Amino acid sequence: MKHLLSTEDLSLANAIRILDTAEEMAAVGDREVKKLPALRGRTVVNLFFEDSTRTRISFEAAAKRLSADVINFAAKGSSVSKGESLKDTAQTLAAMGADAVVIRHWASGAPHRLAATDWIDAAVINAGDGTHEHPTQALLDAFTMRRHWSKLAGSSSIGADLKGMRVAIAGDVLHSRVARSNVWLLRTLGAEVTLVAPPTLLPIGVEHWPCKVSYNMDDTLAQGVDAVMMLRVQGERMNASFFPSTREYSRRWGFDDNRLRALDSLGLKDTIIMHPGPMNRGLEISSAAADSPRSTVLAQVRNGVSVRMATLYLLLSGDTREPAASAGAATNTARTNTAHTNAARSNAAHSTKESN
Repeated sequence: MKHLLSTEDLSLANAIRILDTAEEMAAVGDREVKKLPALRGRTVVNLFFEDSTRTRISFEAAAKRLSADVINFAAKGSSVSKGESLKDTAQTLAAMGADAVVIRHWASGAPHRLAATDWIDAAVINAGDGTHEHPTQALLDAFTMRRHWSKLAGSSSIGADLKGMRVAIAGDVLHSRVARSNVWLLRTLGAEVTLVAPPTLLPIGVEHWPCKVSYNMDDTLAQGVDAVMMLRVQGERMNASFFPSTREYSRRWGFDDNRLRALDSLGLKDTIIMHPGPMNRGLEISSAAADSPRSTVLAQVRNGVSVRMATLYLLLSGDTREPAASAGAATNTARTNTAHTNAARSNAAHSTKESN
């Protein structure tokens, strides 16, 4: 794995490998000295053509905890605002000796373009491109869900998948790169995914995605879910009216106080509420839901650093072997993974019966 551009082409083995490595990186955050010398001497460039707070800071923290040198590049105030092309910018970074480029771009496909050319010989990580994908966000979401799912199963999360977990992703799917990346990754990990949104906020061809589609939030909750992920309404990407009013949107598709209480009445005591941030409180999610014990919003931010540490480490450490490269290690890993998977599936089935 030289680049991380999409979750659609991420294999189950590599997905679990990243998540397992992130578990090891998470332990670093609990130490007094939160730093490893793993990437000392390497240079990571955060190349952001769009505004960002969480993702850029998360990647910066991840790189610094691995002792890499970090260069933050923002399009505003740079030569890009004067008309410099992506190619020229990439070649400038190559001349500076960049080992990895974390790129966020307003144009869908820009990271793929950068990785496919000879403009720069560096690992490329997609930090969000247009309305296409955001793979590390999906990985940190999956990491958060896997920890929760394994805890319910009473087993370790190492080597585990999300078999049997029911996930609802609700809101502005049309403009969401987070939704796209999550659909592909969660299905790869074995979860059952349902998209919930008004018809106007669903992309053309969604019927061919590996998920179910619902237009009613209450019906989806009544059928039972283990995780509800609320998506931000991306008003800055909307050039038309996609719903009559914010009040109606909140009432029909937002996660308000009534739906928070409904989880208890439906017997969904272990259902978690997720949001990739930033949140529009009072629109797609109420303050009570965002701040409730069910909320994993802050855990997602914390887990994001661990997942991005794992991604940078695996791409830059020089160890590009598949998980089964070593026969002895592969045998032990396979036995452990099988045991964890069987335990998770058994407990997941038991949990599903109780919920029903």
